[in-house]
Amino acid sequence: MTLSFAIPRIQNPADFGRVAVLMGGTSAEREVSLDSGRNVLDALRARGVDAHAVDGIPALIEALIAKRFDRVFNILHGGDGENGVLQGLLQSLGVPYTGPGVLASALTLDKIRTKQVWMSAGLPTARFVRVPPGGDLAAAARELGLPVFVKPSTEGSSVGVFRILSEDDLKPAMAFAATYDGELLAEQMLTGGEFTVGVLGDVALPSVRIVAASGWYDYHAKYIAEDTQYLCPGLEGEDEAQIRALALAGFRAAGCSGWSRVDVMRHADGRFMLMEINTAPGMTSHSLVPKAARQLGVDFETLCWLILETSLPDANVSEARAR
Repeated sequence: MTLSFAIPRIQNPADFGRVAVLMGGTSAEREVSLDSGRNVLDALRARGVDAHAVDGIPALIEALIAKRFDRVFNILHGGDGENGVLQGLLQSLGVPYTGPGVLASALTLDKIRTKQVWMSAGLPTARFVRVPPGGDLAAAARELGLPVFVKPSTEGSSVGVFRILSEDDLKPAMAFAATYDGELLAEQMLTGGEFTVGVLGDVALPSVRIVAASGWYDYHAKYIAEDTQYLCPGLEGEDEAQIRALALAGFRAAGCSGWSRVDVMRHADGRFMLMEINTAPGMTSHSLVPKAARQLGVDFETLCWLILETSLPDANVSEARAR
């Protein structure tokens, strides 16, 4: 893979202006977002960027009205940080930001609608059944045939995800469904391996294969456990080329831009299946996009700089201002 994408387009941190690193917020992923945000903030400051932490959208609105920031590095996981609300706000105010735009953000936070778009584009995804609020979760799981996963359509970080291996496992999932007011989906469980592929601009980074010691990559395995294995690149040869090409196709079909992380599972028969897209991926010590970037010799500080560069419409900012 060419490393030309990893060469910063600009050299002067002042070209970014004053940067708000948006983190925290009120979603179920608040703590992870704060962790990611602190790491991004430290990395940008280490490179000389005039970056400042902002916790949540109300605080950002106040700061933008006061014209305290020139652009936003969005690391607000879940909720209004990834569902198009923030992107619409920033777009209407003419404030540049990292990550995909309004439509792609709104689409990809919704796993069901993202799958429907992929299917319409002829891209492979795991079989699923939509479960509306108050719907019959047990019937949906049985329609697919166990084992299945049950998950909310619009949450991340494994929030509300249940692994259903037997009829007994349906009970806690059904209890959760009774208190959850959003859509759920029952999804075919694939057993050929779990992978993720970061995308930065037009480049698919090396795949990462995830091997959880418990056999399930849940919240604990993602953010707490120290025995989860991350193999990068996750594949070799034609398989690696194929998974990167599929991830990039899924990213583009969903209308994404800037950067994201595309999750892929492998069927027992060897086929790769698109699962979901995260448009504000984690940037914690356990996160996967930084691991993939390191495989190409791109350190964390450089990665954050490159992501921030995606918010610039003109690579030659200093000369443009000089004119």
